[in-house]
Amino acid sequence: MEAALTRLPLPDSPPASLGCDAVGVPARFGFRLLGSVPRNGCVFADDQWWWWIVPAGSDLDLLWPLPAHYARGARVPGNTPRLIRGPHGTSPYTPPLPLYLMACRLTDTAPKWPAKASSTQSV
Repeated sequence: MEAALTRLPLPDSPPASLGCDAVGVPARFGFRLLGSVPRNGCVFADDQWWWWIVPAGSDLDLLWPLPAHYARGARVPGNTPRLIRGPHGTSPYTPPLPLYLMACRLTDTAPKWPAKASSTQSV
């Protein structure tokens, strides 16, 4: 049986004009990650997971470290987490690259970047 998914209910303002996904970490990492990311957007939590709202497609070319979980459409497993941190300023988003780097640091995982495509330049 597949676990039910719940879409995280974003506040009406500011608008999520870039779409939204969510990055979750087990609750044991929640406070540490919250205090380490320079700007947090909307953050949701329950007793098992903490979720950061990121722009849609923030998983492009990134392999989020385990035990982090990337949830497209901000559809997350389990009960409805509650909003514990509202948006900061004019964006509901947490910048995904600092969040990714801090998630790697907390899980003792080296960041993995996509291989650069080779290019030729004419002189």
